[in-house]
Amino acid sequence: MMGKSEKDKMDAIRDKVQHLITIVNELEQDFPERHFTLDGHLVGSIGEVLAKYHYGIDLAKESNKLFDGKTPDGREVQIKITQQDYIVISGKPECLLVMYLTHSGEVYEVFNGPGDIAWKCASKNPDSHNNYHMSVNKLMKLDAEVALNERIAMVEGRDIEKMRKEYKNKK
Repeated sequence: MMGKSEKDKMDAIRDKVQHLITIVNELEQDFPERHFTLDGHLVGSIGEVLAKYHYGIDLAKESNKLFDGKTPDGREVQIKITQQDYIVISGKPECLLVMYLTHSGEVYEVFNGPGDIAWKCASKNPDSHNNYHMSVNKLMKLDAEVALNERIAMVEGRDIEKMRKEYKNKK
C-alpha cells in the first residue's frame, strides 16, 4: 500500500483545519465572552471557561495582563492551562490557578493558591518576550504548601482532581 501523496496530505490538513474552525465557531457561540482562535488562544480560553465553571471565576475582559478574572471573594486570579511541562507567566499574580490538559481531554489541577507562593518557582530571568517559565512539577510541589483557606474554592459538585506526575502527556 502506498503512502499518502503530498497533495493528499495537504488536502487532509485543509479538511482538519476546517473541522477545527467549525469547533472554534461552536465554542465561541457557547462562550461569547471568549475567543477560541487557533493562534494560541484556544487552550487558554478553554482553561478560562473551565475555571469559570469549576471555580465560579468571574472572567475579566480578554487580554488583561496580570489577571483573567476574579474569584467569588474578589481576588484577582491568573488562569493557566498547559499540555506541556511548564507554563509561561508575565508577572506575579495575586492568585494563580494552573490546570493541566491531557491529550485525552482530561483536566487536572496543578496549582491553586497565592501568586507569591507560585512565584518562587518562576525562572529568574524573563525570556525574549518578557515572560517567566514555571515548571509543572515544581508547581505541584508548591501546591502542597497552600493552606485550604488560601485556595480558590471549587463550586460544589464540580471538583477537579489534583495533578499527578503519571498523568503527564508522553512526548
